[in-house]
Amino acid sequence: MKIGFDAKRAFLNSSGLGNYSRNTLNALQQYFPDNDYVLFTPEINKDLFHHYEKFDVISPDSPASKIFKSLWRSFSVSGQLEKHELDIFHGLSNELPAGIHKNNVPSVVTIHDLIFMRYPSFYKPIDRNIYYRKVKYACAVATKIHAISNQTKEDIVTFFNSDPEKIEVIHQSVSPKFYEIQNAKKLLGKYELPGKFILSVGTIEARKNQLSLLKAVHSEKIKTSIVFVGKPTIYSSELLKFISDNRMEEQVKFLSNIPKKDLAGLYQLATASVYISIFEGFGLPVIESMASGCPVITSNASCLPETAGGAAILCNPSNIEEIGNALKTLIENDAEREKYIAKGYERAKQFHPAYFSEKMISLYSRILS
Repeated sequence: MKIGFDAKRAFLNSSGLGNYSRNTLNALQQYFPDNDYVLFTPEINKDLFHHYEKFDVISPDSPASKIFKSLWRSFSVSGQLEKHELDIFHGLSNELPAGIHKNNVPSVVTIHDLIFMRYPSFYKPIDRNIYYRKVKYACAVATKIHAISNQTKEDIVTFFNSDPEKIEVIHQSVSPKFYEIQNAKKLLGKYELPGKFILSVGTIEARKNQLSLLKAVHSEKIKTSIVFVGKPTIYSSELLKFISDNRMEEQVKFLSNIPKKDLAGLYQLATASVYISIFEGFGLPVIESMASGCPVITSNASCLPETAGGAAILCNPSNIEEIGNALKTLIENDAEREKYIAKGYERAKQFHPAYFSEKMISLYSRILS
């Protein structure tokens, strides 16, 4: 098969959709190397997508398209699909190029979540409008919709009235780095970390609900340090104010732009991983933690119970006492901690790149047949 991809996020996003895109492309290339993979991207960032030379990469080549890169991606790519003799095209990040319905190349679009519709207050009006138009078009014209969770599938049916039979649920994979034993001890000095800490990975934003973790640690008088790993946003100021008001400066550390190998090591060092988001399309840090042997506390909301699969402690993301009790369980009870580590290892096997890539190739093959 010759498969084309909208690979913008793989080259330009350091987390989230970028991680999904890189994990997907690398898994397909590693486990199914006999296929041809063509990546369309408005720009190449070598620092984010290593070894991209293994793929056939198409980017703007004319002076005008180099200036108007976004327009090239949205409006010019569809006209190139037949030219490159693709068997199928896959939009990896919630959209397909305009006009793709006019050619004969079948398409898949991956829809990660519809949070912008469920929680519109988290987004600017102009962004919501753009996301809505792109996702609505992609769901309407795609040959098949790939949803990364059952929660996302339900939302696509609810908000866009899509045919459930058109939607395939395939849980995303995590990087193989999280399944490997890392030389983690060296990270204690590299990042000036305490010997024992709670880890919270994810963009520092209101939806991720990091403030509730701080409140739980403070209210339950938990002395274990907290390490937040994620891109800061304006929401960070709320965390910093709470930390200052409650004199927690020595107990909390913020890190960002951590290499994947180091992040895997941090999970392996952590006493517990806490991911108590209000709403997610999947919740990648949950499986990253499990694959790394770190016990998980996560929300009983949205898709997170589906992702955790019974291998994590679930709690109400707005119940501070419940979060605190879950933390104390993993900090103070070694038997419980080991139980969730073992459960997590088993759960994480289902998200290995080899398993995921096999399912994606099966989806492409069924579309073409």
